[in-house]
Amino acid sequence: MGKLIATTQATIDGVIDPVGEWVQPDGDDGDYSFERQARSGGLVLGRKTFEGLAGYWPSQTGKWADMVNAMPKYVGSNTLSGDLEWNATLLNGDLENSLSKLKIEVDGDLFMHGSGEFAYALAEKGLIDEYEVYLNPLVWGQGNVHVLGDRGTVRMGARRREAVRLRGGPTHLPPGSTINGCGAS
Repeated sequence: MGKLIATTQATIDGVIDPVGEWVQPDGDDGDYSFERQARSGGLVLGRKTFEGLAGYWPSQTGKWADMVNAMPKYVGSNTLSGDLEWNATLLNGDLENSLSKLKIEVDGDLFMHGSGEFAYALAEKGLIDEYEVYLNPLVWGQGNVHVLGDRGTVRMGARRREAVRLRGGPTHLPPGSTINGCGAS
């Protein structure tokens, strides 16, 4: 059975959007993330993230575009209906049942991009198995912050793991990570 992994880039002050030049997809962190996602069974997306990505990726080229465009997408939405384009399938029924079933049926882990309302709903229900944050070493000062920083408390189980320091800036922080002896979760 696969896991649902919520992945995002953030600045030290928690900003995830608008994405600025601080996101470097061709750096060491991009290679690390690409390798993990290339082995996955697909993407789980909320409607807003799905529509944003579907408006961007189909016209792109390169290894990221080739992977993302070919990858199955599973979309949670209360407003969309019917067949979706861009290799996407609408999740049916309540999230607990549809995601539990999907984790069993899909070969590999599922990655969720986006940290808004849909991500918070999944986190609140305990449906996210792992949080993956690429922490960029700068303060952006304005913008939307990560789902876990602006909508209230979400309790997560944490295992103590080492942070992965990536050349070029970002640090990958799995839950329970330690950086220079200080806990981050």
